[in-house]
Parts: sequence; structure tokens; C-alpha cells
Amino acid sequence: MKRKAPSPEPADLSCEVCGQMPEPTKARLTLANIAVMLPIELLVHAAVVETHLPYVAKVLVLTLTATVLVIWVAEPSAARMLRSWLHAPALRHRRRLNTAPALWRARTVLRDQPGSLQKITQALARLDTNILSIHLHPVAGGVLDEFVLSAPGNLGERELLEALRDGGGRHPHVWPTTALAMADGQTRALSLAARIAGNPDELPLAVAELLSARIVHSAAEGRRELLATADAGTVLKIPTAWHGPVTFHRPGEPFTPAESARAHRLAELAEILAHSDSR
Repeated sequence: MKRKAPSPEPADLSCEVCGQMPEPTKARLTLANIAVMLPIELLVHAAVVETHLPYVAKVLVLTLTATVLVIWVAEPSAARMLRSWLHAPALRHRRRLNTAPALWRARTVLRDQPGSLQKITQALARLDTNILSIHLHPVAGGVLDEFVLSAPGNLGERELLEALRDGGGRHPHVWPTTALAMADGQTRALSLAARIAGNPDELPLAVAELLSARIVHSAAEGRRELLATADAGTVLKIPTAWHGPVTFHRPGEPFTPAESARAHRLAELAEILAHSDSR
């Protein structure tokens, strides 16, 4: 069933006069003030003209009345009576933003049995979420599914996690991402391999870029404590022949077997090139 987009909260819709945000355009506010004030002014003028007051007194009464109408009556009344029309452009823009798609990366572990993937795709489809790409990684106890998702802008992390769990996923994680996530790992690895071919010393930076991880330097303060307390699978070491292993850390996002394999192949390439240059 299609989920209805939530209505904006009252606190999110507040301008100085009527409680809505953002402020209406000046042209719309002027037209609304005229529409509300003109009938009242005509009635007041007609009533004052019919009196037998001196001319100066009539001018003074009309001046004071117009001032009161503008400050305390016309603008607040216009904002309240015509608020839907006043704020229509801003609210249309807000609705477009709420329904604009957002990109997410998601990972979850499924049972390695027929129908598991279909169940989780149906759970995501109920939220109008589109699966743009999927990678499967065999792991202990099942299959680690990695998705790139296009979801309505009003959906957040909590709704996506609930959908993954409803679809039978275990240990789900989701992260906001960008269109760069659509570049598959193989393409990125080949691009970075060309970079390493030009300079093998680029290996640590190239792998960090490939994995979106940070390098943990051996001399870094707190390195031992970090490695001891890091979540399972979020630390990766790759061997190098010339200055020992290089350690990478990606908090909250475990490395997949495919990512580990790509990093090790880049390390082998750098080692081969380094030995070739030394001959």
C-alpha cells in the first residue's frame, strides 16, 4: 500500500503574520491586503462622509482609521483568510522537495534460500523505493545484499531500516549516498589501478578512495585502542612488500569480501610495479 506523505507540522509553517513559512511573495501579500482592506475602507469612508463633522475632523478620522486598518486589521486578516493562496508557491515547492528522490546505500544479511530476495524487494516497493543496483556477497550464515536505493525524499533512515527488517533482513544498515554510488566497484578499481600504475606509492590513498575509508597510520595516537574497539569487519589490512601492511578503518560500515579482494589486487599490482622499477 502506498504510504501517504506526512503533512507539514504547524511549527514548520510560520511566518511573522499568519504562522506559515516561508514568507509569501510581496506581490501576493499586496494583492491580499488590497482585497481585504478596500471593502472596509469604502464602508468607513461612506460612513464618515455622511456625518456632519467639520472637514478637518473628517480627514483626521479617515487618516486614523486607515492607519488602524493597515496595521492591526488588514494585513493579519489577509494573512489568515487567504493563507492558502498566499503561500501556494512556497508550499508547492516544499511538496516537490518532500517527494524528490533521495539516494541511499543499504546492506543487510538474508538467508541463502529461494524467495529471500523477492521478499525484501517487495518490502522496499511498498515504500515506493526503487532498487538501482544490487550486489550479493556470500558470508557466514547467509548472503550479504548491498543495494543502492532511490527513495522518496520524505523517507528517512528509520523507515528504510524497518522495511529491510520486514523483508527478512538481518543486521540492516543504511547510509545516505550520492550518484557516485552508481559507479560500480570494478570500474572504480580499474581507474585507481591506472593511477597506481603511474605511481605505486599512491596505493594507500587509492585504496582509501576505493573503500571510502581512512588510513590508520602505525604512529597514530590511540591506534591500538581503535583497532581493539572497532566493530567487526570495519578494519582491513592489506600487505605491502616495501613498508609493511597498511590498515584501513571504515566506522559503522563493514568491508565486504569483494571490497577486500579488490584492495588486495591493487596491493599486488603496486608490489609488481615497485619491483619492476627497482630492477
